[in-house]
Amino acid sequence: MKIKVVCKKNNVSKNGTAPLYLRFTHNRETRLVSLGISLLPDYWNEDEQSINADYPNSRELQFEIDTRLKEYDRKIKRLQLLDIEVNFDTLLGSRSVNQFSVSDYFDLQIIRLEDADKYGSASKYKVTKALLNKFCPSVKFGEIDLTFLQDFALFLHKRGNQNNSVATKMSVLKAVYNNALKERLFIPSSNPFADFKLGRYWKATRKRAIMKQDVLKLQALDIPDDKAVCSLSFARDIFLFSYFVAGINFKDIATLRYRDIQNGRIYYRRHKTGKEMNSPILPDSRQIIDKYATDLQSNDDYIFPILNRKVHITELQIYNRVHKVLGHVNRNLKKLGEMTGLKITLTTYVARHTYATVLRRAGVSIDIISETLGHSDTATTQIYLDSFENSQIDKAMENLK
Repeated sequence: MKIKVVCKKNNVSKNGTAPLYLRFTHNRETRLVSLGISLLPDYWNEDEQSINADYPNSRELQFEIDTRLKEYDRKIKRLQLLDIEVNFDTLLGSRSVNQFSVSDYFDLQIIRLEDADKYGSASKYKVTKALLNKFCPSVKFGEIDLTFLQDFALFLHKRGNQNNSVATKMSVLKAVYNNALKERLFIPSSNPFADFKLGRYWKATRKRAIMKQDVLKLQALDIPDDKAVCSLSFARDIFLFSYFVAGINFKDIATLRYRDIQNGRIYYRRHKTGKEMNSPILPDSRQIIDKYATDLQSNDDYIFPILNRKVHITELQIYNRVHKVLGHVNRNLKKLGEMTGLKITLTTYVARHTYATVLRRAGVSIDIISETLGHSDTATTQIYLDSFENSQIDKAMENLK
């Protein structure tokens, strides 16, 4: 498919201007699409495919032309990525774009997420796509309406998905739908998500935290000492480390390196938000760090034996390894919770929430707790929280022990 801008000099209006068109050539056939721009023919440079600089508003008009050309270029690349033939119907036809496969576009979105090393999000898209294909294979964007969304949600419920799980999958579908709409892959009569009311599926979950005395019971639990990631001992160490390092989450624990320890503090960037974080190293967290230290370690080595910098190199390798070890840890934490006599299921998330709950029960400001957790969902709160100094946070964390 070749695209060229042409000036129809044989179609001059009364004011002496001629219209510009995009000329598409494919298999020796041509189609013209109006650009909605007219100018004096002498100011159009055929060889350069541009408007002469001395023409009034030439920069604005040229920008409009270039933008339209880039739009079609992006669309051609999308069709090629999806292994769809590029022809007049797929590139220009309004009827055929409404027949664009939702599953195909899911594949494209997944490729984009993985190219950006967002494997967690890509995993959610893969799950939603698989369920959508089971519900209605080969559905097209033009076929998605309010009834379709309601039926898909019911399908998910019947498969055992709870409200929040349904909401997550419907949110993914909504994101894919809106992205395809922005990229002009289909022409809807109306947006079905406007009437679907996705918010009604989100339900507040019961907050999971244990008491400070439960943390002490977990510490005192008599189990064999072991450094293996599949052991009960390792799972307990990860839970306690998260608790004593300001609720740091598992992915951030897994990627901590010895170079992140400076002047008695741990510095790291949250994978989820990108926010720079730091925490004092308390005696309990220092004891855990020392347990996994070796004589051969370097600053580039990971603190915990979850990742190996010589083995887990790509983001995909890191994601897969972290996901696998997290499964081991949470299964063992569940066992530890049962051994401790806890009524709730222990997970790495419980450690993070326990940290926040213990500080709050001790009367620590919610603003300080929010800063130590690295929350970034409320911009105005974050601006205020950034004013706290490490000394205030360190004093607050003395309540953990």
